[in-house]
Amino acid sequence: MNRVFRFVLYFIVLITLASCSAGKLGRDALLSHEIGEYYNAIEKYRKASRKEKDRDKRREYAFSIAECYRYIGDYEMAALYYRNAIRRGYSNPIALFYHAEMLRASQDYEQAIENYRMYLDTIPGDERAQAGLEAIRKTQEWVANPTRHIINPIKEINSRESDFSPVFVGGRDNEVIFTSTRKAATGKKESMITGQDYADLFKSTFSIQRQKWETPQLLDENLVVNTGDEEGAATLSSTGEQMIFTRSRYDKNQSLGTELYSASQSRGTWSDPIKIQLVGDSIIAAHPALSPDGSVLYFVSDMPGGEGGKDIWKAEKDGGTFVNPENLGETINTPGDEMFPFVRDNGELYFSSNYHIGMGGLDIFVAREDEDGNWTIENMGYPVNSPSDDLGIAFVEGENKGMFTSNRKGSRGDDLYEFMVPPKIYRVEGEVYDKETREKIDGATVRIIGTDGTNMRMRTQDGKFQMKLQPETEYVFAAFKEGYLRDKATANTIGLEDSKDFRFELFLTSTDDPIKIENINYEFGSWELLPESEAELDTLIRVLVLNPTITIEIMSHTDHVGSDEFNFDLSQKRAQSVVDYLIEKGINPQRLVAKGYGETWPKTVTRRLASQHDFLNRNDELTEEFIMELSEEQQEIARAINRRTEFQVLSTDFIERFDAEPEE
Repeated sequence: MNRVFRFVLYFIVLITLASCSAGKLGRDALLSHEIGEYYNAIEKYRKASRKEKDRDKRREYAFSIAECYRYIGDYEMAALYYRNAIRRGYSNPIALFYHAEMLRASQDYEQAIENYRMYLDTIPGDERAQAGLEAIRKTQEWVANPTRHIINPIKEINSRESDFSPVFVGGRDNEVIFTSTRKAATGKKESMITGQDYADLFKSTFSIQRQKWETPQLLDENLVVNTGDEEGAATLSSTGEQMIFTRSRYDKNQSLGTELYSASQSRGTWSDPIKIQLVGDSIIAAHPALSPDGSVLYFVSDMPGGEGGKDIWKAEKDGGTFVNPENLGETINTPGDEMFPFVRDNGELYFSSNYHIGMGGLDIFVAREDEDGNWTIENMGYPVNSPSDDLGIAFVEGENKGMFTSNRKGSRGDDLYEFMVPPKIYRVEGEVYDKETREKIDGATVRIIGTDGTNMRMRTQDGKFQMKLQPETEYVFAAFKEGYLRDKATANTIGLEDSKDFRFELFLTSTDDPIKIENINYEFGSWELLPESEAELDTLIRVLVLNPTITIEIMSHTDHVGSDEFNFDLSQKRAQSVVDYLIEKGINPQRLVAKGYGETWPKTVTRRLASQHDFLNRNDELTEEFIMELSEEQQEIARAINRRTEFQVLSTDFIERFDAEPEE
């Protein structure tokens, strides 16, 4: 009995000790979590969870581990632990929301949508969940309609560790400074936030001969800028001589805050960095970005007066320092985090956010400010953004290319990617044909007039011509050759988002032979034009406008049915109806003659007509005798061909004369 009692007492003591041990680990984990040591907190939470017997506490630990993974950007692990907490009965619906967010970042959109809806059933109308559903819809839209950016990882620079926040020296594309936790970094301590070694600033130059980036080296081998603490996220003056960078200091692994420092370079040597006094102690000041003229410093901080989370602020330069920090406001800043600002030489502000509608994690946005100081925000879309974290963009000065950071699939952590937007190329290729024979016309002249001032001529070779076009320009191409009527086409590059090739055919009509006006129809036995005839007559008007020196005869023909007198009279009135319509539309009557030919001018079969009707041959004349030899069906086709309206060019030297206004 005594032995049993001792065993029970021993067992109780073990349980008590284990409970005390688990409780201490849990409190330590919570402390690390609260001060932002997320990686350290994860390990402590795990140990506490393994020793903890209380199911409620283990459920809480699972949720807290998920939170820490979310903070350090490991969205797949965060999704795993959120799901674990939910399955164990975690009651706060926020777990459903964040699980949906992590599933979205992991591209499990179907399950993410289900979780968002479950969360909305509990918290109806929640804006964050509605934004998450909208983000999934927008993501699918962005992927289906990618931007013109071409992106590639920079293999020569990237390491197995984190490489991020590039900045070009002097705005040129041949030297870059970036932040890295690679093994060559001087800070060998493991970050309690990320679990990686402390970061340092590195540099790399582009070898023109090798056409590749050189192996990165420490920016400062004298360890004036790089120290045993963490350095990174830098910005440079336009000349590259001044650098402002982020430094996180530690004392016995305890964070002393994140601050901004300034250093200058002379003959390759950096001066001792000087702290920029912008915010109070224990408040974050990080991710600096200078305006192109150096008069404004943008940075990230969690100081009071923001919109929540980390915000982007700006400070004006006064003498040799920056003063009076000002929050950029709710259009840019949100209850989430806005970080990694960059100001392009055209004044556009780029930054990353995990709250504005995006593809998942951090997305890169561009903000444009109007004359009244109002900002317009735009997501950069796919492929710059991805469901993972995309941040720290930098442009080469004056060009649409640069680098940014991403941990998207295929990356080994945070990697540097180069991007470029290829120039828009617009080309036109045209061919000039004889409208009747369909043969290409060699030596035709093409005149090109553009709204950018272009006014030139070129000749076709084997009936073809081609040229490059300028962006944001409207062009008119007019082809002409002696003995032919002109034709024209237009091309417009205004507002085009992508390169484009324009291809068109121009058809010149010979002035030697009558030209049929297609689809001219009248009331039966009448000269009243039917409404459907107007479209083709409007085409004839365009021909007359395009060829202002020609005069024409409108020729109307009937078939052989009916008396000669009736057919002459009907055809004359029909020809006059066409002339009246043209005059009504503004054509000078001096350029027009109406002539009815009745049945006296049977149609001679052209090559095109012969190709359309297998019972006809080229040069057949559709006389009454010829038609009567055909079948009844073929006769109706032949009579319809004879019932036609044509025009014949009479002269090509007409000059418009305007009568002088009478004197009063």
